[in-house]
Parts: sequence; structure tokens; C-alpha cells
Amino acid sequence: MAHLTSLDGNALLRWAERATRELGFRRAEINALNVFPVPDSDTGSNMAHTMEAAIAQAHGMTGSAREVAHALAAGAVRGARGNSGVVLSQVLRGIAQTAGDEITGVEVQNALRTAVDLVDRAISAPVEGTVITVLRAAAQAASAADLWEVSQQAVVAARRALEETPSQLEVLREAGVVDAGGQGLVVLLEALLSEVEQSPGIAPTIEPEASKSAYLEVMFHFTCSTPAQFELAIDNVREFGDSLMVAREHETAATVHIHTRQAGKLIEYIFAVGAVRSLHLEVLPEARNLESERIVIAVVPEGPLTELYEQAGAKVIHPHKGLLYDLIGVAHTADELILLPNGLMSRKALVAAERAAHAAQRTLMIVPSPGLVQGIAAIAVHDPDQAIAVDAYAMSEAASEVRTAALDSADELVPALQEMLSAGGELVTILSSLPVQLEALAHQYPTVDCVVYPASGMGHAIEIGVE
Repeated sequence: MAHLTSLDGNALLRWAERATRELGFRRAEINALNVFPVPDSDTGSNMAHTMEAAIAQAHGMTGSAREVAHALAAGAVRGARGNSGVVLSQVLRGIAQTAGDEITGVEVQNALRTAVDLVDRAISAPVEGTVITVLRAAAQAASAADLWEVSQQAVVAARRALEETPSQLEVLREAGVVDAGGQGLVVLLEALLSEVEQSPGIAPTIEPEASKSAYLEVMFHFTCSTPAQFELAIDNVREFGDSLMVAREHETAATVHIHTRQAGKLIEYIFAVGAVRSLHLEVLPEARNLESERIVIAVVPEGPLTELYEQAGAKVIHPHKGLLYDLIGVAHTADELILLPNGLMSRKALVAAERAAHAAQRTLMIVPSPGLVQGIAAIAVHDPDQAIAVDAYAMSEAASEVRTAALDSADELVPALQEMLSAGGELVTILSSLPVQLEALAHQYPTVDCVVYPASGMGHAIEIGVE
């Protein structure tokens, strides 16, 4: 595959447009990761806005890489929003301070190292586990002279550093997310690599099927070389969706508005046939393409219980450090969510889940299910035909009526159940990773129904519930 060996002014501007497009496309995803320094769910929006300001300043330029880089940096500095936007503006300043007529691998090395110094000076108290950590890793790894090789080195190192941010910052670790600003920086570096490889576009990395089917409002300023090319392009854009509006600036330029479920293909098309700036995407909450109006999301250990919960109608996610990523992915399929944490999420993780749902414009109800048995009781009474508040209330009530115990050996089972049933009960649910013998219990309590499910990954051998 042929790769670019350097970036001239036009290629640098194409990279910036590519990065802007991808940040706009992944705005909600990055917003949902935003728990540090302030959990205000706007990092993706701030980074996208900052790049849009940079593109606006450089729009139409045909000069050297140095001239384009200075225009991008000036626009980003003036239009920077939030901490992430300020960091991004300093990265573009790093490029401007090292760019020549063209940008080679050596200039990329120097730009990343300069950006680290600029960001260090811009942030009064840098914190590890954030975007500065990801940027520093990319700068340290970028050592090749070849543009493609150095871009690859930077991307690989940045991705690895991003994955490690939760181990460096407690608030990320407890929320089960990576740093939002660091994720945005990885998007920029991936866009650089794609531009160098002359790839047609960047595919979204989380739930691509859901992203393609999402109903989006897309707005952008569009310019073509001739009136005939412009009219043909607009006719073709019309095929991607509905609610098309074209606010003409003159015969070859306009601001375009459209609602579409083919945002990825639309964006690839407009960048291929014309000049695009001020690209903006927003999910249309009243018209999402949904699998169902409401889903129940259950946090369940990997193993047999996954199938049990899925058979009961739940979408299952597993309790690991990427849990919030999984929740965000599942949340794309419905506008109403009921979450069963089942004692496997910390309070901070629950707060992060609520913020993620808010950023994705979903209604989230959290049912207090302190154990897996309570979760089973809750989903048994789930009624999607009820209003979500009523449904969640009934599920919470069912969970609260279950008396539970966790055991470490099968020998403890019958004595524990005898004690619990002495206070009454009609149904016993047992989750067990061990073989169990219940004949004696069946003789003693002939009217009590007893159900045993195989289980693993609970942190104890047996979990029982009586209701």
C-alpha cells in the first residue's frame, strides 16, 4: 500500500477535517467518558467545537503546511472550549511551531514533543492518567523518520497509554472508563494515520451497527468548484435522508441540513466531492431507530448466569473495567433503560452510568438489587407495557422482598434454608457452583417451590434467596 511521505498544506487541512468529522461523530461517546476533572459530560463536545473553530480559520487555504498549521492553531486557541479544548489548541500550536513547507516524520516527532511542553505549561497542575499522559506516551514513542512509521508509533503508544489511564487515576478506575480527553487525542492521531495511509474514512469503534442506524441531524458548510458540481452533489445528498435544507451562500456554497440514518456514508460522500467545514452531528432523541422502547440491563458474572438472565429478557454486561463501555454500547438500542447492578457496581460506577445515560439522552432507572437473586426476582415482574417509573418500582419492590444469604460450602445450604424458612416463604432460588442435595428440605417443606440454577463467578459458592 502506498503511503504519503509528507503532508503539504492541503493534506494537513484534510487531516484536520477528518479529525473534526470523527470527533463530531463520536461526540456522545467521548462525553459519556467524562468523569475528570469535572463530570460535566462535555469533553467530546468541547474538542469537536475547538476543531471546528480551527477548520473555520483555515478554510480555503492553499498555502504551505506551515501556513495552514498556523491558521489551525490560531483558530483553535481563539475557539477553545474547556480543559480539553485548551489542550487540543496546544497540540495544534506544537504542529505550527515545527511545521515547514511540508510535514515529514521528523516534524511529527518534534510537533508531539513541543506539544507536551506547551501543554505542561498551559496546565497549572498536570495530573497523570489524563490526556497529558497519552500525549507524552505518543511523543516518546514517535522516533521513526518515515511519516507512516512515526504515525503508527504514535497511535499504538497513545492507545496503550489510554488503556492504562484507569490504573493511574482512581476516579477513572472506579467509574470503569478511560480518560475522555485522552480518547479524543487518540482520535486525532488515528485520523493522522488514516490520512497518511490515504484511507477513505475512519470507522467508529463502539457499536458500529448502532451508529450506522442512529437517526442523526447533520449540518455542514459545503463548497464545490462549479455550480454544476454543487447542484449534482446536493441532489445526491438528498438520497441520504430527509428534512433537507440548503441555505445558499452563493452558487457553489451553502450550509446544508439533513436528517439521516446513513451519517457515515453521507460524510464520506461530501468530503469526497467538495470542501466541508463546521460539520456538526446530533442524535435526534425523538426519532431514534430503536430495537425496543425499553430494555433491562443486568450486570452478571460471565458463565451460566448470563444465559439465565438473557432468557429472562435482559441485556447482560459483565463486571470488568470496561463495564461502562459495554453499557454505552447497549444503551444505543433503546431510549428507556432499567439497570440491575446486582451488587456488582460501586456507587461511583452507578453515578458514571447515570451520567453516561444522560449524555446519550436516555432515561435510566436503577433498581436496587444488592445480589443476583434479587435481580432474578426483579426481572421476573418486569412489564414493558407499564410506565418506566411504575415498572422500576415494581421490580424494586420484588427485589426488596427477597431474603438472601451467601454461602461458601454445600454443607451450609440446608441449615441456612431451614433457618430462613422458619420465618416463612413460598419460593427458594439457589444459585450454586457446587452440586446440592435438597431431598431432606423437600420432605420438611413440601409446599415450598425450590429452583436451582448453575452459577459461577459470584465470589462465593452458593447464593440463596427466599420469598
